[in-house]
Amino acid sequence: MTLDCLRNHPFTRGLTQSQIQLLSSLATTVVVEEDEIVLEEGQRSEAFYFLISGSVAVEMKSPVCTINLQVLGPGEVFGWSSLLDMQDTLFQVRSRERTTVLRLSGRSLIEAFLDDAELGAEFMRRTLKVVAGRVKATELRFAEMCGVRVRQTHLNSHIPGTGTSVPFRSADT
Repeated sequence: MTLDCLRNHPFTRGLTQSQIQLLSSLATTVVVEEDEIVLEEGQRSEAFYFLISGSVAVEMKSPVCTINLQVLGPGEVFGWSSLLDMQDTLFQVRSRERTTVLRLSGRSLIEAFLDDAELGAEFMRRTLKVVAGRVKATELRFAEMCGVRVRQTHLNSHIPGTGTSVPFRSADT
């Protein structure tokens, strides 16, 4: 199952068969029940996730409320901070419904990247695009909360591995 899921996942599109097989050998299928915390903000980040079915909310917690920054669905990834040395999770990730993910140890991924530098470079390039999308989603949410009218332009930036195109938005001045 993991091999087929990774073979068809947008994040791995274009990787070689042997690279996808390597990633598959590191993956464990995990089913997360509705409203379950997958990643807790401030917790040591240990795994990278491929979203197969269902959905999760990327959230920021404050002492008084939890802010939904972004909703992720099938074809998207999360847990990028597990690829950094000794990095705590920056956001909470909570399942919105019963969700299936492929979980890969960040440490195992880094070891695989040391053996296959081409895979490591490509995986990190794609991950950086995901990080940029997360930053943009956070920026947009804060702009909306501050009452800044956010308009959508016709520029789209595709974020590989997210399965969707994210509209580029700019604040009206």
